[in-house]
Amino acid sequence: MRSLRTGLPLGSLLTGIAALGALLVATPAAHAADTPLRDLAAAKGKAIGTAVTGSKLTGTYGDIAGTQFSSLTPGNAMKWGSVEPARGTFNWAEADQIVAFAQAHDQQVRGHTLVWHSQNPSWLTAGSWTPAQLSSLLQNHIGTEVGRYQGKIAAWDVVNEPFNEDGTYRSTLWYNGLGTEYIADALTWARAADPAAELYINDYNVEGVNAKSTALYNLVKSLKQQGVPIDGVGLQAHLILGQVPSTLQQNIQRFADLGVDVAITELDIRMALPADSAKLAQQAAEYKSVVAACAAVARCVNLTVWGFTDSDSWVEGTFPGYGAATPYDANYAPKPAYYGIAEALGGSGGPTDPPTGACSAAYTVTSQWNTGFTGQVTISCSGASLSSWRASWAFGAGQQITQAWNAACAQSGSAVSCSNASYNGSVPDGGSVTFGFNASWSGSNPLPTVTLT
Repeated sequence: MRSLRTGLPLGSLLTGIAALGALLVATPAAHAADTPLRDLAAAKGKAIGTAVTGSKLTGTYGDIAGTQFSSLTPGNAMKWGSVEPARGTFNWAEADQIVAFAQAHDQQVRGHTLVWHSQNPSWLTAGSWTPAQLSSLLQNHIGTEVGRYQGKIAAWDVVNEPFNEDGTYRSTLWYNGLGTEYIADALTWARAADPAAELYINDYNVEGVNAKSTALYNLVKSLKQQGVPIDGVGLQAHLILGQVPSTLQQNIQRFADLGVDVAITELDIRMALPADSAKLAQQAAEYKSVVAACAAVARCVNLTVWGFTDSDSWVEGTFPGYGAATPYDANYAPKPAYYGIAEALGGSGGPTDPPTGACSAAYTVTSQWNTGFTGQVTISCSGASLSSWRASWAFGAGQQITQAWNAACAQSGSAVSCSNASYNGSVPDGGSVTFGFNASWSGSNPLPTVTLT
């Protein structure tokens, strides 16, 4: 709620400021392209997906997840440590919630993941097991989980991250206890539990042709020759800005030539923070190139982003100093990366500009005192309309926002970005909306130039 200040002395700088503003042409709002990504992908015979958190599948998050994507991957809900935290005690609540949401929105589900070295329950990792016991535990786990969702899961990441960077097998509970046979066994048990589900091996840093991806290629080739059920390869694609492999499409094609499907399973492209327009433009181009590489290969059947919004991304907590890795910002506004994906799928490469002068933002200072001031921004349209908006500017004299109303405002250094609230994103032709804020200042309080996007 806005806090009101009365009886405060006004600085001489206030005189005349209330009538001043920074007006500029805006692009229409941070709204998604007219054709949802899932429809663009379907037209090319692909599924496009996102990892999701079950508890967030409401409101704007749920709306975007349901309308833009045709495939959902539980980010954590189907991992062993989540579904069986204590031996024989199961918790299917979040996994069930995601499957039910997908069914209600005509979406596929990618099951993730059955056999991994990480996020296993402590009762399993701390146990002392004979090979026979370990094999039985793994078979029971796969049979229980895959069996529970039989007919409801399009594809399973059966084995996750089996290799080291040099192409040798990763030292894990499974490899150390069962040898390489655990991979074939896991695939065989998964097939028995759900004959209709597609079965994948999934790994990271295997997007381009390198030692690790070649080891994966050789494994899949060997499994196929042995008659082990293997339907697909997952390339995670946790990428860094400027480091998209040039051999990505070539690598997708060589796996496809083995007679298996390929999926980009966990795509994000992180950048060194703070994000700026140049980095976001490069990110958009790189998202476009990854999606285009998948679109160019018939057997690349699914492209999944690892969370669609920066507010739900794992990146900043895992790679300090990096972030802004997903197609939507933390306020659910599509970034240039979103339009890069859309363009690669045959859609629009960005929002269409309204007529010159159609929408504008006016910044005013409505009151000022010795340590602070109240500012206001009015967004108005004539000859166009907006479905959502963001106003951005850079303070020139160290001003710091302390409180805002009718908008969600964030400040990093001098840069300020304010996005619409849930109730005032629409600006009709001939209409306007206003938001305000309190801020501190010292010495001077020059008016910034506002950019509306």
